Amino acid sequence: MRQLLTADHVLTMAPGCPVIKDGAVLIEDGRIEAVGPRADVEPRAAGAAHRALRDHLVMPGLINAHCHSGLLRGTAEGLQVWDWLDTYINPMHRVLQPSEAEAASWLCYAESVLSGTTTVVDMWRFMDGSARAAEGIGNRLVMVPYVGAHPDYNYFDTLDDNEALLERWHGRQAGRIRAWVGLEHLFYTDAAGQRRAAELAQRFGTGLCTHIAEAEQEVQAMQDRHGCRPVQALERLGLLEPRTLLAHCVWLDDEDIRVLARNGAAVSHNPVSNMKLASGAARATDLLAAGIAVGLGTDGEKENNNFDMFEEMKGASLLAKLSRLDATALDAWDALRMATIGGARAIGWDDQIGSLEVGKRADLIAVRTDTPRMTPLFGAGLWMNLHHNLVHAVRGSDVALTMVDGQVLVEDGVLQTADLRAIIAEARRAAPPLFARRAAYLAGQAPG
Repeated sequence: MRQLLTADHVLTMAPGCPVIKDGAVLIEDGRIEAVGPRADVEPRAAGAAHRALRDHLVMPGLINAHCHSGLLRGTAEGLQVWDWLDTYINPMHRVLQPSEAEAASWLCYAESVLSGTTTVVDMWRFMDGSARAAEGIGNRLVMVPYVGAHPDYNYFDTLDDNEALLERWHGRQAGRIRAWVGLEHLFYTDAAGQRRAAELAQRFGTGLCTHIAEAEQEVQAMQDRHGCRPVQALERLGLLEPRTLLAHCVWLDDEDIRVLARNGAAVSHNPVSNMKLASGAARATDLLAAGIAVGLGTDGEKENNNFDMFEEMKGASLLAKLSRLDATALDAWDALRMATIGGARAIGWDDQIGSLEVGKRADLIAVRTDTPRMTPLFGAGLWMNLHHNLVHAVRGSDVALTMVDGQVLVEDGVLQTADLRAIIAEARRAAPPLFARRAAYLAGQAPG
């Protein structure tokens, strides 16, 4: 089916970040056939279904480069990261059941597409359920299993689980669903597990993702265990290459950044999570200056409390300015690139998504411009503020239309591909038993 979208503004995020006033996007078989001024594109659109988006801005769908599905929203508060893991998170993983994990993914992906995120990199458990959720909702998905490969962390998914997921799901839904190799953390793996993870990624030609350098105390712990800093440990272990995506990277020194750049590894910057858990401020501007692919991630519902990538863009910009005491740091264009084409580059998908260009997949969103948050709006000229409004004013709730592969997932702010009420009802049903089992487990661990 051919579709023509016209809008007051089209922000392509192609090189130079052109903004097209009175623009149009022509879509055929899920790909972009043409993008440009309406007067140029419309004559080529004979027979296409026309969607006129007056008082809207069309732009690429956002890419969440690191998140976790989950059901702990608002119940894991007030602790720094290592105490937070021990108190709230690891006990949950010990008792989590597949049906609860699947309910969490349906909820996560629904919230994501409703707020303009078309691609999700999800590190989670029992991810057959996550794949089914993405099949149903229609979002683009990179599945990264929470893997523990160490006798002390045998309550996570295993590398056997990860291999089976790769065999069953990688490349499904016409390539919309991908599976990667996931390691929760180097601390959660032994030498044999690290070797096998690297071999799996090589054999399947897929990415590898792990958390690294998130907290300050991790640096000394890595020195004690591996005799070097976290990023350098990854390099020595053969886990650092262009298909590696590293979440957080807060505690890096100059040499760490050189190591990342030399190996072509990518980073997911998760500013809201890092602020909430008091982990620190990643050197995002230095990573970008070094030519490293940097995407933005919300992290999970428990360490962020939502999956709104517009909020994440604002958080990234403000945190960079505050931490560097430089009001020019990480400007609106930087933040927009990290959430779109930069995120696509970080996950190795920039040849297909991340910008509105001919031949790419039709993953796009329409943002309302008839709102107080987008007023006044100047798309060009001396007072141009379109990009600043998108980063510093817009919220995910301003997204009216979400498309992936040319399929409408959200229209007029309403989820079209699944029953949102049913998704919420199932998550509400699943949460109390999970909390009860976690409480019972913790009670059994209490002294006396």
